[in-house]
Amino acid sequence: MRTEKVVKDIARQAGLAASYISAWGEETAVSTDTLTRLLAALGYDVSSDESLEASAARLQPREVLAPVKVIRRGEPVRVELTLGRSARVSDFSWKLETEQGEVMEGWLQSQLVSDEREEGGDMLFALPDLPLGYHKLEIFRKRRQSPYEMTLIVTPVACYKQPALEKGTKLWGPSVQLYSVRTGHNWGIGDFGDLKQLVSDIAAQGGDFVGLNPIHSLFPANPEGASPYSPSSRRWLNIIYIDVCSVPEFAQCDDALQLVGSETFQQRLVAARDSNWVNYSEVACLKMAVLPMLFATFKQRHLKAETARGRAFLDFVETGGESLMHQAAFDALHAELKQKDDQIWGWPVFPEQYRHFENAAVKQFISQHPEQVQLYMYLQWLADTQLAEAQQLAEEKGMVMGLYRDLAVGVCDSGAETWADQGALCQDVSVGAPPDILGPLGQNWGLPPFNPQQLRHTAYQPYIDLLRANMRHCGALRIDHVLGLLRLWWIPKGESAKQGAYMYYPVDDLMAILALESHRHQCTVIGEDLGTVPDEIVEKLATAGIHSYKVFFFETAEDGGYYSPAHYTEQSMSALCTHDMPTLRGFWHCDDLKLGRELGLYPDEAQLKTLFDGRAESKQRILDSVNWHGFLPENVGRDALYVPMDRALSEGLQLHLAAGASALLSLQLEDWLEMDKPVNIPGTVDEYPNWRRKLSANLEDLFNRQYIVDLTKRLTEVRARASQKAE
Repeated sequence: MRTEKVVKDIARQAGLAASYISAWGEETAVSTDTLTRLLAALGYDVSSDESLEASAARLQPREVLAPVKVIRRGEPVRVELTLGRSARVSDFSWKLETEQGEVMEGWLQSQLVSDEREEGGDMLFALPDLPLGYHKLEIFRKRRQSPYEMTLIVTPVACYKQPALEKGTKLWGPSVQLYSVRTGHNWGIGDFGDLKQLVSDIAAQGGDFVGLNPIHSLFPANPEGASPYSPSSRRWLNIIYIDVCSVPEFAQCDDALQLVGSETFQQRLVAARDSNWVNYSEVACLKMAVLPMLFATFKQRHLKAETARGRAFLDFVETGGESLMHQAAFDALHAELKQKDDQIWGWPVFPEQYRHFENAAVKQFISQHPEQVQLYMYLQWLADTQLAEAQQLAEEKGMVMGLYRDLAVGVCDSGAETWADQGALCQDVSVGAPPDILGPLGQNWGLPPFNPQQLRHTAYQPYIDLLRANMRHCGALRIDHVLGLLRLWWIPKGESAKQGAYMYYPVDDLMAILALESHRHQCTVIGEDLGTVPDEIVEKLATAGIHSYKVFFFETAEDGGYYSPAHYTEQSMSALCTHDMPTLRGFWHCDDLKLGRELGLYPDEAQLKTLFDGRAESKQRILDSVNWHGFLPENVGRDALYVPMDRALSEGLQLHLAAGASALLSLQLEDWLEMDKPVNIPGTVDEYPNWRRKLSANLEDLFNRQYIVDLTKRLTEVRARASQKAE
């Protein structure tokens, strides 16, 4: 039998909150059943109070030495040992090996800071100041065979910022969904070659960055699983973005040249390119008809001949290690199984013997299909190389940041990362959001979260590896739902979002490690902190040097008026719209509300009328604000009821935001092209073709439009004036 008190006590010790403040400002209790199920997902035996307490003792033991300690630079290096009163200080010695290779040793007695112990109390001792990095501490005890071990992580106080940002320079650039980019030569989807072209164009217009949607690996064998926020793995890249014609082997492969040059193939390419929506299945089919040919050429010309290019690939494979093997083996096995059964959408429906990387049948598959597995390693290498080339081009063009990447909040529960997981993820849980005003049912994202206890046990290595993978080849990283560093809304698998609870994470440690990796990769950090932001994290984000997210339409005062962008915090990125919102034109003309009505998202007509009325009031307040600050063109009317979202008003809004205090300004190409259809409608799956809508013009055409060239020139000028004002 379980009692509520024991469940809540153990839940609190595990980091689960028994109540939370709702979006309506009310304290809301979490049911005992929800807490019990979440504890079970963490590995606790919840069959009775006694079993629960026994498993808590096993999963939350009193450790002599914690597995990890994170220290910010400037803080004293003090380490706690939990010992009984009978333990003698003279029995202990220590050895410290820094990441840089320096070795220090000593006896605890001389470093003792405090030894005021009760039974099971702490002994506190000091170590010398340490350099930044990951260091190994060992504590030896007489008559004990193996030492106690701790990873000591010493970090900067705040995340890295480029020197230009430190000096107050105001930067601007577009944020794009890479798949939506059109050119006259891609294969029906924006690719890394298009990205290089866009980087060059934006640099020429005075921009300092190009923001990307998450480019994490998805499912090559199931290309219609296209959401960039439900990746197979966050550590590897989406190979559909490979620019096939730019691969060196393409020009060396007669079979590929002949196939691509054929009339039938060219007709398919033109059709895929001309479509207004990305046909993922067709694009994947076209690329996977050619890429294996290029791999065969690569093996013959480079691996067999042991060329420098061949060695570069082997170095990539060695560095990728076990994680790359997980990804490549999953993709190869998935492709093999999907070929036999088109209903194989992910590992939960693999034959039983293939449902985890460690299974003997998987090992046998890898040994029997080495070339298929190596093919996917090659494709990851191509993607990584082409992404690196785009960032290198940005640096050569003088961009301050170049690319900024986007880290999704989690991984899909049917992909490579969960398939090969060794306990870092809690797979019987999904993350989401509790009910709020816009979503009374809450949100369930279907993404299993990190297990905070396992993170601590492994000295945060899975988190460190994740940051390192996503800070490659970029000057900034946007962290989706950055509040997840503090807490995530955990939902027992199979339950609705209402049946959830907040799991708290070691936010100070996670932010400190983020700062360390940020400096090592010279990568600025942007945190998507929209929605209900708990007070306890606001100051932490600011102190950690993480740029907050300021979306103009959300920055309103209690009276409904809009804050001037001049009052935004400098350590922020401002934007008019995001990928989860309607375009500027769509917002102004209420196309999102009209489309929502058509799709059945607003069955309550009274609620819908309230939304339309609220939108009309917002538009008038926006006009008033922009006019007050002098950015409303003279030829634009002052009554929102009669003012369309035309080019003049759009430019006025963008320049109004550009004159603001935010260090970073993100704009959308869709708004330059006066598009109305959104790229994503939150809350829909089959109702709308999310993540497929392309831009309405090719890049070649976009930057030949004089009004866009004029706009970018004015943006650069206004940002420069804002920089001078900040000085």
